[in-house]
Amino acid sequence: MKIAACQMVSGPDVAANLATARRLLEDAARQGARLAALPEYFCLMGMHDSDKLALAEDDGAGPIQAMLATAARELGLWLIGGTLPIRSTTADRVRNSTLVFSPTGERVARYDKIHLFAFDNGRESYDEGRVLEAGSEPTRFDAGGVNVGLSVCYDLRFPELYRRYAGCDLLAVPAAFTYTTGQAHWELLLRARAVENQCYVIAPAQGGQHANGRRTWGHSMVIDPWGQVLAVQAEGEGVVMAELDPVRLAQVRQQLPALGHRRLG
Repeated sequence: MKIAACQMVSGPDVAANLATARRLLEDAARQGARLAALPEYFCLMGMHDSDKLALAEDDGAGPIQAMLATAARELGLWLIGGTLPIRSTTADRVRNSTLVFSPTGERVARYDKIHLFAFDNGRESYDEGRVLEAGSEPTRFDAGGVNVGLSVCYDLRFPELYRRYAGCDLLAVPAAFTYTTGQAHWELLLRARAVENQCYVIAPAQGGQHANGRRTWGHSMVIDPWGQVLAVQAEGEGVVMAELDPVRLAQVRQQLPALGHRRLG
């Protein structure tokens, strides 16, 4: 199965972001992708954190969800739809949700980001908990025989989540890593998750200078179960493609059966 990670530099114009996402998905489909993934916040990188509240959609209805379903159906893709804000039961919070659509346009999975990012080094300050409500449940789905575990961005720092996905063929990590933290830890953590779980990792990211002044690290990539980076895009919009090879997956697990040697957890 060919898989594609789409990198974006989203801004505050939702319509423009959706058009860019559609164009990148079309590019992935033309190159033969059967599964494609968009980055976190693909639909909006607003000027303020609270912009997500105004954009939030009810679960199962809204223009962003409609765009994802239509793209999956028209392009024949398993589509991991980055993240978008879904209304929660708390008025001043939203869920940062990954929605997955099948090639028929049917929604097959929803994952709400569990770990909420906070960072303050004296120059940059972030606190997703100001507007986001954390999820609580890991989510996996079957993409035509490929078992996929879902996560988002800051989740990457919590390996216990990925142990809940034992046996998955592919881990998805749509992200919007800051330039500072991404430069230090992004590739390191992605490769670690691939190696310790002996599976492929697809990591579509935001990558560049955004209208709100934020700079994201980018470096969208696909990694194999041995930790080898198969494809990467440093900055700017683009699509990175790689082959998910079940023979390679089985070979790594057979030669080094580390998952069967676990003694804790």
